[in-house]
Amino acid sequence: MTADVSEFHYGLVTPIAAYLMACLGAVLALRCTTRSIGRGREEKRFGWLALGAVSLGCGIWAMHFIAMIGFSVDGALVSYDAGRTVLSLGVCVAVVALGVFLVGYRGSGPVTLGTAGVLTGLGVAAMHYLGMTAMNTGGTVHYDTTVVVLSVVIAVVAATAALWAAVSISAVWATVGASLVMGAAVSAMHYTGMAGVSVHVVQAQAAGQSSTSLLAFLLVMLAGPVAALILAAAIVMFDPEVVGGGRRDRTATGPSAPGLPAPQQQPWAPTDRPQSLADRRYTS
Repeated sequence: MTADVSEFHYGLVTPIAAYLMACLGAVLALRCTTRSIGRGREEKRFGWLALGAVSLGCGIWAMHFIAMIGFSVDGALVSYDAGRTVLSLGVCVAVVALGVFLVGYRGSGPVTLGTAGVLTGLGVAAMHYLGMTAMNTGGTVHYDTTVVVLSVVIAVVAATAALWAAVSISAVWATVGASLVMGAAVSAMHYTGMAGVSVHVVQAQAAGQSSTSLLAFLLVMLAGPVAALILAAAIVMFDPEVVGGGRRDRTATGPSAPGLPAPQQQPWAPTDRPQSLADRRYTS
């Protein structure tokens, strides 16, 4: 029989928490990519891009499984395979890294951006449906083909927009605004895909007894990605180039901004030495 499914078993708590997690991953990825761009940053570019890819991948993956906490099937005991769940995280981070490194090193030209966006979007969709295969409902899960295709298209568009923003937006408030839009796009992809899900249960079971164990399992799975996002946030917030950047910019011998001449340093001369109190007494 076809069972009733719900995405909002805990109300709006899980959709809101999932959306905020996607936004957090997006804003960290954008700030990391911004750190990697500019003169004199080639040596640290790989590290910043890698951190941005991990942040965005973990944010998207965490969004998916936080949303899945609210997924329930009437008359079914829902459980997840740990191996496939972890594999879906690896796939998500890997495909996001591919896109981030492509635009990070080759720029946002139409061909590069289009290629990176398609590859990343398809990878995010693969993560979503791979994560769904890790779910066991005691029955069979079916998908509406039209809805699946629509969710993949949303994933590609969202990924392309995210990669474009990563290399095109540097202002802090613009980054925050872009991350809010990206979080909404990722959430839209997830809930669009879930709208095409139907479950045929072979034998109805009491689902209440499994809710606690399922919630505990998903929270354990989420611990690693959430910790990675917290660590990435700390690195971005306390980056020495940002905390002490203003002082180094003022004391640098090179130009402080493109098109401005380098400050001239005058050689020290004895007459430039500040007068001591005794000097002032004899010269007054």
